[in-house]
Amino acid sequence: MPLYYAQGSPDTVLAEDDLRAALAETFAQLGPRSRVALVPPDYSRYASGAGKLACLCCELLGDAVTDVIPAVGTHEPMSAAQLDKMMPSVPRSLIRTHNWRTDVTTIGEVPGDVVAGLTEGIYEQPWPAQLNTRLAAGEHDLIFSLGQVVPHEVIGMANYNKNLFVGVGGVRGINESHYIGAVYGMERVMGVADTPLRRILNYAQDEFCGHLPLLYALTVIGANDAGQPVMRGLYIGDDHECFWQAAALSAKVNVTQLPQRLERVVVYLHPEKFSSTWLGNKAIYRTRMAIADGGELIVLAPGVRTFGEDATIDQLIRKYGYRTTPEVLAAVAENADLQENLSAPAHLIHGSSEGRFRITYCPGKLSRQEVEGVGYEYGDLAEYTARFDPAKLADGLNTDQQGREFYFVRDPALGLWRCQ
Repeated sequence: MPLYYAQGSPDTVLAEDDLRAALAETFAQLGPRSRVALVPPDYSRYASGAGKLACLCCELLGDAVTDVIPAVGTHEPMSAAQLDKMMPSVPRSLIRTHNWRTDVTTIGEVPGDVVAGLTEGIYEQPWPAQLNTRLAAGEHDLIFSLGQVVPHEVIGMANYNKNLFVGVGGVRGINESHYIGAVYGMERVMGVADTPLRRILNYAQDEFCGHLPLLYALTVIGANDAGQPVMRGLYIGDDHECFWQAAALSAKVNVTQLPQRLERVVVYLHPEKFSSTWLGNKAIYRTRMAIADGGELIVLAPGVRTFGEDATIDQLIRKYGYRTTPEVLAAVAENADLQENLSAPAHLIHGSSEGRFRITYCPGKLSRQEVEGVGYEYGDLAEYTARFDPAKLADGLNTDQQGREFYFVRDPALGLWRCQ
């Protein structure tokens, strides 16, 4: 059906009152609901505005909201402090923590021949459409997924039904979706809305979710003149058109086209948002297409203390490291532990420079031995922060004390940087 709400442009700024009015208009069109589940993203997507939307939903719907299930995927559960900051007025009694290894129901399988056709033959196995068991049970009269559309390394453009099938999905669905995206090639998909994995998820939604009352609120976030995130668009709907419109705006707002490749890029990972390389390697994913052959990426990561947020995946990253795609694929072919956890080798491929540029990682809470053990160069955080102080840098081109240019990215989660 037509969108319930669609507003956005590269210059639009939507304030809280605009969001409240958009939601009120939507709920009026929908009619009364009595058992509503909200599915916001986790804290790493704090800038999405989805936390504010969740608060407004609780304000407008009251006791009709029965469950709030953050789409944490493989990430750590949200802490009390994160919940307080992201969704301060959402009652804690409504929060349900999704466990991707146990809280899952498979609602259908995309046939292997369909998967093979959509992936150009790189993956030929049936793909399981998995959802949080509470949502799959069909006990809600509205499942409202909230999140941000932004360039993404696995699926091209984040969110929409990925927030469900991956954010509150299960082991096979998450592992295999990540692997499909990695082997197909992240540089072929990032910033692209219509990708093989998106088509697989759309197929699953069309074929297996007809009994579920799904609704999506998709935000597009851009930076204002002061470099602060603002909401440029909001699209609310229950079908693919909602996503296509949001993705079209995100391509305008969140993709920075550079005239030439960069010799040196410095990326800052805010410690509140990035505690692992699983999250923090957005520094690599989102800038890789802008970095010159032989260039250097410097990652300032004061909060990074681990590799994977899931214990099994963390062990696999430490064991195999961020190697080139051929090396990772060979390891998958030879090792059952990788075959059983395909999101791990997918992440290893994503986090490799393929030998094309240097990656100097400067973590606050990992040792030199740990960093070099996974294939990165180690940088002392204090030393590199003195040279590249985020508090003193402007987004974009800067000059160091020796007069050499470098490009600074304050938050890699907010966009994609690439050479024309």
